[in-house]
Amino acid sequence: MEVILREDIEQLGARGEMVNVAPGYARNYLLPKRLAVAATDSNRKIVEQERQSHLRKEAKQKGEAEELAKLVGAVTITIARKAGEGDHLFGSVTVGDIADALTLQNYNVERRKIQLEEPIRTLGEHKVTVRLHREVTAEVTVNVIREE
Repeated sequence: MEVILREDIEQLGARGEMVNVAPGYARNYLLPKRLAVAATDSNRKIVEQERQSHLRKEAKQKGEAEELAKLVGAVTITIARKAGEGDHLFGSVTVGDIADALTLQNYNVERRKIQLEEPIRTLGEHKVTVRLHREVTAEVTVNVIREE
């Protein structure tokens, strides 16, 4: 069955693309969740208009994200934690801690945009990636110090 995607779907296609999918997948998942529409002439025109407005909105968001990336890239966050011997922390520094520290410095970044493969468990300086947009990332320096 041919459908036109209204959203980006991993391993299937991007917004506005016309793809062939199994009829059951289209009927039971894509169409009810409004992720796709049937490939008719009228739907093609509507989806093309949606795609154009989405591209304009996407360009604006990307520009804002690039500006924020320049500001956030120069930020150094200092977090104090209790540590034992060998500079291992009692506990860890998580994405939530980093997001809270950024908020204290007046940078509103959502927790899910901070990419930390595993929590920080040692003292020292760590680089953390913040994905502000699909194509824009910034690196924040997190300095974990010993709490007195």
